[in-house]
Amino acid sequence: MDLLVSDTSVLVDLERGNLLNEAFRLPYRLVVPDLLYERELRNHGGDELLALGLEVAELTAVQVENAHSCRRERPALSLPDVFALALARAREGTLLTGDSRLRSLATQKGVLCRGLLWLLDEMLLNGISAESLHTGLQMIEMHPRCRLPKREVNARLARYAAVTDGSDSI
Repeated sequence: MDLLVSDTSVLVDLERGNLLNEAFRLPYRLVVPDLLYERELRNHGGDELLALGLEVAELTAVQVENAHSCRRERPALSLPDVFALALARAREGTLLTGDSRLRSLATQKGVLCRGLLWLLDEMLLNGISAESLHTGLQMIEMHPRCRLPKREVNARLARYAAVTDGSDSI
């Protein structure tokens, strides 16, 4: 089963769209570094995430040093974000992030990056209803802190609506 190392933003968006359950039904292992979990998730639905199947991984000393090296390289990135990058890099996993600065550094380091919209595409391919995805993406898009690309969001909303209406297939 492929490993997806998530930053907080992707999990928050999934929660906003009521799509957490669906995300954990995918054929992937969703993992976050322990520091990210402790600082950003434990007191904000952490128990629910663990019950759904979220894994929390401890970084080795070498991985922690790699994370700090990334932070020195890009001081604007948060410590939890560079820990997620270090974990994805060490475990040869895919980094799930909506942060363009983190994505840029990860790509530079040879780490495959994906975002929320890719994850929604995976949900559709794995049998999650287009109706659920349409409703969820609308909820995510309506949030004032949504930073998803408008054009891509609109394209997916149209696609999900077409599948729901039966006028198109996946």
